[in-house]
Amino acid sequence: MDEKDMEILKMLKMDARTPLTDISRRVGISDVAVKKRISKLERRGVIRGYTVLLDPSLLGYSSVSLTGIDTMPESIFKVIDILKKKDYVNTIYITTGDHMVIAEIWARDNQEMSNIIREIESIEGVKRVCPAIVLDVVRK
Repeated sequence: MDEKDMEILKMLKMDARTPLTDISRRVGISDVAVKKRISKLERRGVIRGYTVLLDPSLLGYSSVSLTGIDTMPESIFKVIDILKKKDYVNTIYITTGDHMVIAEIWARDNQEMSNIIREIESIEGVKRVCPAIVLDVVRK
């Protein structure tokens, strides 16, 4: 990867729908060359896909939590399989550090968030649930 690839990635990260002509002007190569570079980055797995970033508040979710979940070691994947099926779970990470799992949870309000936390606590194999309510997103 060279500086041109890095600039292409930077632009796509800001807006995955950036027209090839805009990228080519910025990077200083033809739009055909940009397309070839993007295709190569996709084949190599550098670009794994394109997605839509949603604003939970505009969808009616006023409470978002990054929730640390500690499980019994033998239960981690069973707990993750249960969480993956829950509509309120937006993203799940397996982590090192303070918690084994961190889940991004969207709730309509604080009462619903409280109910969700209690539901997660009741999953067999869960030892502890530590929600951190998001006050503001400063960079995504």
